Amino acid sequence: MTVQIRNSIRFLLNHRPVELSTVSPVQTLLDFLRLDRSLRGTKEGCAEGDCGACTVLVGRLRDGRLKYESVNACIRFVGSLDGCHVVTVDCLAAPGGPLHPVQQAMVDTHASQCGFCTPGFVMSLYGLWMENPKPSVEEIEKALQGNLCRCTGYAAIIRAAEAISTIGDLGRDPLVLERETIGQKLAALKDDKRVVVGEGVERFVLPASVSDLADIYEAEPEARIVAGSTDVGLWVTKLMRDISPVIHLSHLDELRRITVDESGVTLGAGVSYTDAFPVITEHFPQLTELWNRIGGQQVRNMGTIGGNIANGSPIGDTPPALIALGASVVLRKGKQSRTVPLESFFIEYGKQDRQPGEFVEAVRIPFLNENACYAVYKITKRLDEDISAVCGAFHVTFDDDGKVAHTVIAYGGMAGTPKRAENAEAVLKGAEWNDATIEAAMDELASDYTPLTDWRASADYRLLVAKNLLRRFYLEAEGAEPVRLDRKTKLAV
Repeated sequence: MTVQIRNSIRFLLNHRPVELSTVSPVQTLLDFLRLDRSLRGTKEGCAEGDCGACTVLVGRLRDGRLKYESVNACIRFVGSLDGCHVVTVDCLAAPGGPLHPVQQAMVDTHASQCGFCTPGFVMSLYGLWMENPKPSVEEIEKALQGNLCRCTGYAAIIRAAEAISTIGDLGRDPLVLERETIGQKLAALKDDKRVVVGEGVERFVLPASVSDLADIYEAEPEARIVAGSTDVGLWVTKLMRDISPVIHLSHLDELRRITVDESGVTLGAGVSYTDAFPVITEHFPQLTELWNRIGGQQVRNMGTIGGNIANGSPIGDTPPALIALGASVVLRKGKQSRTVPLESFFIEYGKQDRQPGEFVEAVRIPFLNENACYAVYKITKRLDEDISAVCGAFHVTFDDDGKVAHTVIAYGGMAGTPKRAENAEAVLKGAEWNDATIEAAMDELASDYTPLTDWRASADYRLLVAKNLLRRFYLEAEGAEPVRLDRKTKLAV
């Protein structure tokens, strides 16, 4: 069947439709807003998705529902916006009219000083308010993880978040009142065509379907697949790398599916951290803290588990945790698929078990056994940092005599790839679960890893952290109940 092609992207920007047939594959949404459309309320701070000054809302239809999420415009490519509604701080208050309730709350609680970061805070709080008009302090803090303020301090901003619903009525908010109309407009933009913008190498493609993606990538395996762009975006803004041609896949609903059966959870490669959170925390509650510390809310809204794996970063957050769970990855090339254990997917730094034209289609995570102890710990320079110095994941099951029947110990940040500590595991297998065994396993970590020294941490520090995390797991598991059949646990993380 011949795929129809459209040579432009179409989306809504605030109150107006936009159609672009000429746009660079690496143009960011931030540059488009500020330079092309003179919408300069959105600020540029770090240009790497850390400070949140560039926060905007992006709405997309999901299962018939229009959902808005906060994103970092500085690392979001314009080419990924087909079929979306982009909302910037510039349109919140009508010209000459009163401030939006979120803006007024920031004024009333004195939550802005220099004002540079304020538009980003406003947009993050707006996104939170639409989903949860009466959030708790914990929920507010989580929504603001990706926003940095150096002047005011967060107490006043939290008070602003709490005051929004006393100032405005969510039911009268324009994005709520117009949601049905906006949803209809976005539905009308969806035509199931392949989108191709640009020529030669300098172009980007939005496949019409996953099958179309497979055909495109098999024919052009040197193209760069981009999902959330939370990593690839920095290649452009910081490293000035040429990543063209680009294949975007964030619009493919087929890759955003989550399925749960008797044996485990399957995440499509395009499932974001935010979308996965409810399912992950229900079935793997030990991952809750880790998930909440993967970047800020904007990063979790954009970033995908499949992308985190496919990039093969030695400091990616999810691979150690998923390796310890025995996860596998589904790879597809053309019409053929194969499944490989995640631990064997990573071969060496910058190299994965992925053939030319083959892409990550899904990740399969089996449930824990009822007698399993499992935990993940992430050590970083700050609580919301999206880059780990060391991430350790531990999974142990016991036999009827209380000896270790099975163990998986996996670390990120200790080698050129996420890697199991096979020598330490060998010490534990079949042994008594006691101080002496743990000490012996800790000693073996030096033979399992030869960590590097870089700006994040020294080699000696990494090795010491790895040992201490193993001991922490032992001490916490000693006081923990095993996983129950409902997969709940009291094991602290």
